[in-house]
Amino acid sequence: MRLRRRIKRGIVLKAPWEIELLRTANRIVAEVLTELCEKMAPGMTTLDLNLLAREGIEARGGKAAFEGYRGYPAALCVSVNSEVVHGIPSADRTLEAGDLVSLDIGVIYEGYYGDAAVSAVIGEPTAEQERLLKITEESLYKGIDKARPKGRLSDISHAIQAHVERAGFSVVRQFVGHGIGKALHEPPEIPNYGPPGQGPVLKPGMVLAIEPMVNAGGPEVKVLPDGWTAVTLDGSLSAHFEHSVVVTKSGPEILSRA
Repeated sequence: MRLRRRIKRGIVLKAPWEIELLRTANRIVAEVLTELCEKMAPGMTTLDLNLLAREGIEARGGKAAFEGYRGYPAALCVSVNSEVVHGIPSADRTLEAGDLVSLDIGVIYEGYYGDAAVSAVIGEPTAEQERLLKITEESLYKGIDKARPKGRLSDISHAIQAHVERAGFSVVRQFVGHGIGKALHEPPEIPNYGPPGQGPVLKPGMVLAIEPMVNAGGPEVKVLPDGWTAVTLDGSLSAHFEHSVVVTKSGPEILSRA
């Protein structure tokens, strides 16, 4: 019998066979994100990217996890410039050279979920864009490095916040990372800020979607009338990177790496 072990607070420790399925789901995510970044170009619409994402997911035997989730209408989140997360693809939104674009994809494979995000600039980035992307991605890996047995969940949060704020940027506090497995969002929530040494003890078998969202200006965001798209309150640029990671006895393993 395939067993799943539970620990307090509702966190599920994944069995080895589950991790294999999660590895496949996340490999699909990683491959599709790589394809989208390679094909993204001026003149494309964000809806074009959504169609490419759905095709790429289905061609690999997966299913788009976001489409229909809590009413979300697309397979992909495309957030441009001051949009932080959950931008809805549209035929009316045409990408231009110089746009900073964040792509977030979820996949279901045999009942298990993959989730990752990446940000990139179309064409040559400005110095500010390049630095924002660099610090945000670095903060993700700083957080991932803390996903080790016997550590605490907030060690991840603190590592992200410290790296971002040292650079003079701010972490978004309204949205958080999460556990992932047979559901897209499982316990625990993973804020991108906070003191170290708090929260659940990290154990092998935990699978976590770690996702810093970083603003060039202040941390405040607002949600647009579409009910999904979150934008920076001050109009500053925002970047978003995410990996799904499993805690192993020897440390973190990134599942969503191409």
